[in-house]
Amino acid sequence: MPQHSERRRRDTKAPHQVAVIALRRKKDDLEVCLIRRQGSRTWSIPKGFIDDGDTREQAALTEAHEEAGLQGRVRGRTIGTYEYQKRGARFVVAVYVMEVLRTQSHWMEESFRDRRWAPLDDATSLLKKHPVRRIWNRVRPRLASRLR
Repeated sequence: MPQHSERRRRDTKAPHQVAVIALRRKKDDLEVCLIRRQGSRTWSIPKGFIDDGDTREQAALTEAHEEAGLQGRVRGRTIGTYEYQKRGARFVVAVYVMEVLRTQSHWMEESFRDRRWAPLDDATSLLKKHPVRRIWNRVRPRLASRLR
């Protein structure tokens, strides 16, 4: 597995990781793909490090594929960043919107991740404790226009 850049980790202003709000149309509604580690109660969105040689957009697509079995395309530029702390380190995460074109029935991390499709209103509730919530509340009304 490629390594992420230590230089990027030391630069506290540059994103260390990327995440995607993965959307699909279901009839007249939009659904977002949420993931969680099996056994966890907390839902999240696909997220991970930016590997050397990848653009942020490529890294976002890779994480969606590995963590949730999704293939698609990034729609537009980053919609914002959020921060979180883990094991004493602070991480900055750039968030993108992804239009899902294909969902695999089996994927790389299915043995330890659950995947769930939720309407936007349900996702708002399920993400209430996630640090992406600040961005989610701001962009949620505009998400449908990202898929046009």
